[in-house]
Amino acid sequence: MDAHLGLPILVGLIGVALAFDFLNGLHDAANSIATIVSTRVLRPQYAVFWAAFFNFVAFTVFGLHVAQTIGTGIIDPAIVDAQVIFAALVGAIVWNLVTWAAGIPSSSSHALIGGLVGAGIAKAGISAAVWSGLSKTILAIVLSPFVGLVLAMILVAIVSWASVRSTPFAVDRAFRILQFASASLYSLGHGGNDAQKTMGIIAVLLYSQGHLGGDFTVPFWVVLSCQTAMALGTLLGGWRIVRTMGLRITKLNPMQGFCAETGGAITLFLATFLGVPVSTTHTITGAIVGVGAARRASAVRWNVAGSIVYAWIFTIPASAIVSAATFWLVSVLRH
Repeated sequence: MDAHLGLPILVGLIGVALAFDFLNGLHDAANSIATIVSTRVLRPQYAVFWAAFFNFVAFTVFGLHVAQTIGTGIIDPAIVDAQVIFAALVGAIVWNLVTWAAGIPSSSSHALIGGLVGAGIAKAGISAAVWSGLSKTILAIVLSPFVGLVLAMILVAIVSWASVRSTPFAVDRAFRILQFASASLYSLGHGGNDAQKTMGIIAVLLYSQGHLGGDFTVPFWVVLSCQTAMALGTLLGGWRIVRTMGLRITKLNPMQGFCAETGGAITLFLATFLGVPVSTTHTITGAIVGVGAARRASAVRWNVAGSIVYAWIFTIPASAIVSAATFWLVSVLRH
């Protein structure tokens, strides 16, 4: 561990971590608001304020289990130093910017995990990885969109049965109101799971420098800083990705939007309480595909969904490669 890191460098690294958190909010704002915007329940400029508020207050609802997993369950905390954290963040930020520019809803979470793995292995070899935590995360790559899809399909079936005697106008009006609740829950789950990942990064950096004593904890100022950075990123929004998530995968009505958001929110709540750093992007995409497929399989534009899946597959290795290259470049420059 680099026990003699200067204060300016430490503050600078925390600033880079918060910049990643801001970009996470910018990149993943679409996850929170895509359905409520595409169903025209809220205009985009109002939807981002709605999402940002619930992103911010999420820390009052959830524990810090995900931050614990990121801080101690992806790579060995003993090998963490300033160079590892810097390289991990660069790998994640570069991949986020590439996919944001292309309008591809990839996972900021898995970009960060890939960055940590790439930098850790570049420093200490394959033994740097904590395989128990990594295997849990990789399993979640498969399970989170599947769970979101299944829950959304079940909700569509339940809601359709419950609404069978209502007029289309009454159903549409009711679910326009209910979508405010489902979008709030999803944004809460998004803020609870995603902001904790940056909390874990900052906390393990502070721990590696001896600023947390002998026990790994997440200081309250770190919690507030990360929630604020994510909420500010969400305020700026990611409109390219909103279009892909809310309009290109399948057309949604308010009832379907409610089912997608609720299915995604349930998945995120479960994962966050269990301490699993899942992808909010994967979760809501699975849920949106689920509501489209519940109508009919041809309602889903499978070519768009397929391109998103390819982005998922490449996210961890791509960010890991950028991170490892950054680590080696910094090593060369330092010597």
